[in-house]
Amino acid sequence: MSEPKPPPGHFLILYFASAATFTNRAWDHFPAPLPATELFRLLESKYVGINQKVLCSCAVVVNNDYVDVAEDSDLTIGSREGGEDQAPAAFIIKDGDEVAIIPPVSSG
Repeated sequence: MSEPKPPPGHFLILYFASAATFTNRAWDHFPAPLPATELFRLLESKYVGINQKVLCSCAVVVNNDYVDVAEDSDLTIGSREGGEDQAPAAFIIKDGDEVAIIPPVSSG
């Protein structure tokens, strides 16, 4: 099953593992642009309790780049391929972006 394209003026967010279980959804779309520092607040407003139960241990990926949201809401953006970091204040989730919420996984 492929995820849908978000409507114009929105971004797509994909939920995996416990994030999908908590939201009872595989995906959502939200209005763009959105400062990345607001993403967890937006999700908490829609899914009360998700910050503490899921997001606090998740990785966030935007268009295949990992985004680290520190507790003090500072961001560091780094490419999986070793690309340059972007300035925290400049990072905005834009129309058409794909955001993934990826909880930790274990094997064994």
